[in-house]
Amino acid sequence: MSVIDNLLAHNRRYVADHGHRELPTEPQLHLAVLTCMDSRLDLFGALGLDLGEAHLVRNAGGLATDDAIRSLLLSQKLLRTNAVMVIHHTRCGLETFVEEVLQDELEKSVGVRPPFRLGAYNDVDHDVRATVATLEASPFVLATEIRGFVFDVDEGSLREVLPL
Repeated sequence: MSVIDNLLAHNRRYVADHGHRELPTEPQLHLAVLTCMDSRLDLFGALGLDLGEAHLVRNAGGLATDDAIRSLLLSQKLLRTNAVMVIHHTRCGLETFVEEVLQDELEKSVGVRPPFRLGAYNDVDHDVRATVATLEASPFVLATEIRGFVFDVDEGSLREVLPL
């Protein structure tokens, strides 16, 4: 049985135990979280969130990419979120390579450079500040509150990164 088959079996058990409950489409806390796709981030557990309370926008590094901004715009404009938490984390994979080196390797192996930034960085606090600044500067992000944090993947703690 494959990993996906195992997950489908789990889903059948989940549906049987879940019962029917209809959650509203709008997140109850009017919150969107931009964060990394890293599987070590259990933000529902770490933040005490439940289903239907917040939007989670995830990508490699939790970067303010065009697609992340698109998701935040729709979250805010259509579903009334008005606060954004940016959460990056310790020991991120984006800290393990040099942007230009990996871009060069990709160009050699597939024949073309990716048309997008991969997002390598070496200072998580600086990267959080840059992401918050990008969101604040975007005319498409309408949030009244945008704050940045670093999640410690070993402890589970959250530390706020204040503007300089």
